Amino acid sequence: MSGAAGVGRKVAFAALAAVPVAVFAVFFVLPVGAMLERGLWPEDRFDPGAVVDVLTRPRTGRVLWFTVWTSTVATATAVLLGVPCAYVLHRLRFRGRGLVRAALLVPFVLPTVVVGLAVRELISSSGPLGFLGLDGSPVAILIGLVFFNVAVVIRTVGVAWEGLDRRPGEAAAALGAAPWQVFRTVTFPALRPAIVSAASVVFLFCATAFGVVLVLGGVRYSSVETEIYLLTADLLDLPAAAALSLVQMVAVVVLLVVVERLRAVPDPTVRRSVAAPARPQGRDIPAVVVTVLTLLAVSLPILTLVVASFRSDGAWTLDSYRALEGSGDGLLQVSVTDALVASLRIAVDATWMSLSLGLIVAFVVTRRTRTRAGRRARTVLDGFFMLPLGVSAVTLGFGFLIALDEPPLDLRSSPLLVPIAQALVALPLVVRTLVPVLAGIDDRQRQAAASLGASPLRAIRTVDLAVVWRPLLAAAGFAFAVSLGEFGATSFIVRPAEPTLPVAIYRLLSHPGALNYGTAMAASVVLAAVTAAVILVVERLRVPGTGAW
Repeated sequence: MSGAAGVGRKVAFAALAAVPVAVFAVFFVLPVGAMLERGLWPEDRFDPGAVVDVLTRPRTGRVLWFTVWTSTVATATAVLLGVPCAYVLHRLRFRGRGLVRAALLVPFVLPTVVVGLAVRELISSSGPLGFLGLDGSPVAILIGLVFFNVAVVIRTVGVAWEGLDRRPGEAAAALGAAPWQVFRTVTFPALRPAIVSAASVVFLFCATAFGVVLVLGGVRYSSVETEIYLLTADLLDLPAAAALSLVQMVAVVVLLVVVERLRAVPDPTVRRSVAAPARPQGRDIPAVVVTVLTLLAVSLPILTLVVASFRSDGAWTLDSYRALEGSGDGLLQVSVTDALVASLRIAVDATWMSLSLGLIVAFVVTRRTRTRAGRRARTVLDGFFMLPLGVSAVTLGFGFLIALDEPPLDLRSSPLLVPIAQALVALPLVVRTLVPVLAGIDDRQRQAAASLGASPLRAIRTVDLAVVWRPLLAAAGFAFAVSLGEFGATSFIVRPAEPTLPVAIYRLLSHPGALNYGTAMAASVVLAAVTAAVILVVERLRVPGTGAW
């Protein structure tokens, strides 16, 4: 009987895992594969020579090098700033700590177009830092990348730091070790998995940045992501776009393998015992100073954007906000306000889609198995659903147009196409939010519920959901914010009569005119305000010491 029950559980488990796998295969693997097939099999025959030709072009070499060095420098800078901030915001106690944490997290979920516009307004000739002459330079792109990604380091490392036991460090200090020695010999080895994970994710985000590089780099500087967009949308050079997409995906796989090898100690983020925060002391002053400077650096571009949205011809005015009711010199088929409403509606659909899939994926990859094959299958599934982190959103969007244009998957005119694409982009964040929480649940609680006669579904409801409901709401908030600002894939598949707000902002920016620029700034402020409100709610729902987010 027990053998039959075990087989039944395995079948049910496989059936549950098959749902997200099937959805992911149709709406991610198929579009990306179709994009690559168009480039690698032109005229129905395999032609790798075209790809080799693309990779040997001088421009391709310059694009790859620009992507690598900017991503490396931005990642190193984000880690150097983020680790001290993580300590202050997750290990020290002071008034307004939650508000500061939320403020530093907002840039990560801001639309990349808004980030690019805010940084450009800050360093433009008329901006507060215009005297530095950074507008149109690689430094501007680096500023945008660090601004966008420092929150990843703060959050990931901070959550890990919350779960560390203070006693080893206190013992080392009692034996005469200086603060930096305690960090080097005790704290850093325990934090290394979280720091490596944060750095790898930041590097991926920098290497696949689209809106930031597009707005700040223009046509002069191009990353792999913007080059794929140029080759696909403007030049229709699919072999070249496919070659760069292949390079991007191979780099992601290599990076993930290297990261796994560097994770030499168990990830502390799954620990449920949280050390109580302490009051700041004299030795904490350097970290506090770095945190204050980082907060100022993050706030300044947003404040500059807000101020500029209320200024026109040297005077204070609401003209840019009144223009939201219009279509920006006829560039849009609808008003900017209608674009905001469409973005909110699409984000709601994308949220429930990503949440439904993410919850199933998290449940599947955290089920404990006794066999080596079972553990390997869980690891493969976990990595499989992280692929959207490293695959170009442009590749995904254009792949939708190619692969989903014939029955029974002719969805190009479907209103669900945009939310599906945005749900796939948000899915990795949802999974990474829920997996550590579910993995931290003691399996003996489920066994106790089963021994008392609870069915598997009732055990999940009474044990798992009781723990995961707040992280689930937080994951919904992140998914909503990410979907609200998604630009790369959406720019390809959104219908002209129903643009999302990020797409509308970019269209306004791409056409000269004071009215268009002012309207884009006002729309960016509105979008940033909505995103900030969502993140403040998410911060209130966060469970200390659990989850990467």
